[in-house]
Amino acid sequence: MKRREFIKKAGTGVAAVGTVAAASTLPKPAIAQKRTEMNIVSTWPRDFPGLGTGAQRVAKRINDLTEGRIQVKYFAAKERVGAFDSFDEVASGNAQAYHAADYYWKGKHPGWAYFTAVPFGLTYTEINAWIRFGGGQALWDKLGDQFGLKGLMCGNTGVQMGGWFRKEINSSDDLKGLKMRIPGLGGDVMAKLGASPISVPGGQIYENLVSGAIDATEWVGPWNDRFMKFYEAAKYYYYPGMHEPGSMLAFGMNAKWWHDLSKTDQGIIEAATSMENDVMMAEFNAKSGEALQDLVKNQGVKLRKFNDDIYDSFGEASKEVFEGVRAHSKLANEIHVSFLKARANLGAWSKISDQAFVQQRNRVLGV
Repeated sequence: MKRREFIKKAGTGVAAVGTVAAASTLPKPAIAQKRTEMNIVSTWPRDFPGLGTGAQRVAKRINDLTEGRIQVKYFAAKERVGAFDSFDEVASGNAQAYHAADYYWKGKHPGWAYFTAVPFGLTYTEINAWIRFGGGQALWDKLGDQFGLKGLMCGNTGVQMGGWFRKEINSSDDLKGLKMRIPGLGGDVMAKLGASPISVPGGQIYENLVSGAIDATEWVGPWNDRFMKFYEAAKYYYYPGMHEPGSMLAFGMNAKWWHDLSKTDQGIIEAATSMENDVMMAEFNAKSGEALQDLVKNQGVKLRKFNDDIYDSFGEASKEVFEGVRAHSKLANEIHVSFLKARANLGAWSKISDQAFVQQRNRVLGV
């Protein structure tokens, strides 16, 4: 009896093991994953080429890469808050992220300007190098910590045009009394030269230019500027812009929200924003050449280059502006010193690499 009971129990045990083994090969039920809400506000109109569409791309990319685990809702300017209210909306935690140009916040601290563009600053490739390998990200984080924000690179428009003017600009005297839409430290340079810089969101520039509320404006470059139809109100289009040689766009997040994310989700967001940083620049480069030809050939735009005397005056005025920035605070000076080091090192290399090659290539090809 004992032997029969043992065999019976052993058989039951083997069957049970078999059942467990079989069960282990069956598909496991999906485990409910924690969903995180992410509201993104921006400073751009919805579907605005390059800037607005780029912000929408990165929002969709984050949602897709996390398969909806991070539930992203995107709000263009005025859909949730005004364009220039994006900073406070995210810093307060009411929204989790913004897509903007950080130089809009220079009134809060002049250091913010360096993380978009500053006069006689860094090109697209140079600012990428500074942020990633020259200490720029650490300083950006240090500045962001003072406001409860975490910033990542998320787009670039490259070297910008100098702006649209109703009249020719033959000397720095022609800038005196000019009402010009130009934000950031570039606006401060214009103020030093006697102009009146005005900062308005992109969606309001055209109406101000048409009405005469402003006499001139800078925006981005041919692709965006043609879309804005600035040529209907101002025909003189100047280059190159001293104020924004490589305008980096920011994906600014609420710092507490960011630090509460898993390392996996942080990595996904970093990958999504880094990809947009490349994609946006490629798009601007691809579309600006054709747009410029159309503006000149079909819209009656008069393309003009700032002469050396005007550029020299920009340079002198920028020195004064930078001295004011450095005097603001220890951190502002620290950022500027790091920027100067990067500009010197990167500029010296660019002179005998990219610049030297492009000059010779264009000379040989007659471009």
